[in-house]
Amino acid sequence: MSVKYTSDHEWVQSDDKNSATVGITVHAQDALGDVVFVDLPEAGRTYAQGEVAGVVESVKAAADVYMPVSGEVTEVNEALRSDPSLANSDPMKAGWFFKVKLTEPAQLDALMDAPAYAELVKNA
Repeated sequence: MSVKYTSDHEWVQSDDKNSATVGITVHAQDALGDVVFVDLPEAGRTYAQGEVAGVVESVKAAADVYMPVSGEVTEVNEALRSDPSLANSDPMKAGWFFKVKLTEPAQLDALMDAPAYAELVKNA
């Protein structure tokens, strides 16, 4: 169960090479402030890596959520839709955004591991 990160501040946790869970990082939610709304993708829709898959809005900004890996959205976090503050209080667990069935699992290998992501945000 590995967690990878994007330079756009999404995290991807893959339990296997077929599916993954996606959310925004602690750094992203810190930068956004209090999250008040999330626009989640539609289950069943397929996205290419880098495509906008949703939006997260806070009291001070709105930011796109990018698809970190190509695949089909299989589930969205309905609890997050009804309580967007989960993205702040527990961004790596209860505040996940969506689950995806991977169409190109090798894309995970190109994402950052925790030390590389920590280095990125340290210099941000």
